[in-house]
Amino acid sequence: MSAYVVMIRERTLDQAEMTQYAKLATLAREGHEITPLVRYGALEVLEGANVEGCLIHQFPTTKDAQNWYHSAKYQEAVKHRHKGAKYSVLIVEGVEG
Repeated sequence: MSAYVVMIRERTLDQAEMTQYAKLATLAREGHEITPLVRYGALEVLEGANVEGCLIHQFPTTKDAQNWYHSAKYQEAVKHRHKGAKYSVLIVEGVEG
């Protein structure tokens, strides 16, 4: 069953750190089956606090999403994301059929 990584950027703190994060996060995709579905396009907040952006990636399974997130390459990128912005990050299981 497909799984989705949902990343919600609440606030940017340091653009230089986010630029470094973007470079390293792109490299961390290598060897993982990731389908980008949403990448910081126009958004409208209907309820809740305002956010700056949203990213959604599809993975074949929850385990695949977890393996990517916890990989050494992605965790190196995460260090820069933590310095560069405030995010909420989720892994959500999809539905069958």
